[in-house]
Amino acid sequence: MFFQDPKLQYEVTVEQPDPHFAKLLQQAIGGQEGEMRVALQYMFQAWALPEEYEAYRNLLMETAAEELGHIEMLATAVTKNLRDSPKEMGDDAQETAAAASMTGQNPRQFLSAGESAVPVDSNGAPFTGNYIVASGNLAGDLYANVMSEAAGRTLATRLWEYTDDPGMKDMLSYLIARDTMYQNQWLEALESLDDPVPVPASFPQDEENQEVNYTFISTRREEQPNPDHPWTEGEAPDGKGQFSYAADQPGDGNVVAPDPDPMTSDDPNRTDQ
Repeated sequence: MFFQDPKLQYEVTVEQPDPHFAKLLQQAIGGQEGEMRVALQYMFQAWALPEEYEAYRNLLMETAAEELGHIEMLATAVTKNLRDSPKEMGDDAQETAAAASMTGQNPRQFLSAGESAVPVDSNGAPFTGNYIVASGNLAGDLYANVMSEAAGRTLATRLWEYTDDPGMKDMLSYLIARDTMYQNQWLEALESLDDPVPVPASFPQDEENQEVNYTFISTRREEQPNPDHPWTEGEAPDGKGQFSYAADQPGDGNVVAPDPDPMTSDDPNRTDQ
């Protein structure tokens, strides 16, 4: 169940409306690094958890709800950058194509949404649920969440560097700070799990190929010596194995495909074609 409050999570002000920046902000809404992705990702992850993981379910749902608030903030920012702008589409730019070229804005923001935000990325591509990672494995999902927040923070910092508008910098500074918290909370949640790696930890490791499960295998054509990196020697992070190094691939098996069914063959020598 959801409730809504008619106020923003954080104040959004725009001192110098910029339709082009509104187009860039769309990436933070409907792009692969955007807030729609993480809000839905955390929800679907939470909905998959059984009762004994109630604390993690709550953590995910609390964060998902906050991310919905971020979508609202960004949509508000897009609208404020599009409207009351000296570059907005008006009497001097009735032709849509000419207006879009002049302002650099996404034409759909004007044509489909009346100068407001749309659920697309900065190129106008619609948001897709294919961005969402919700595997049903808590550890795997938490690792995916760290990556998602790292990508989101990177995007937000690039937007912060791009704009000179004080209000937009202030809003983005808030979102960047929340990304700092999210990365740390997901890492802390991972630390609280008994066996976060390898994922899934429930699989019996004695069923793995024991010759390669902790071996870094070089793919170089010419044999290379062990570079003595932390991932080629020493104890693995899961504490269950020792890293080793192999200079070449196992190299076995036949890549030639077996003969196809005669009914599907394009053999020119077939007599029944």
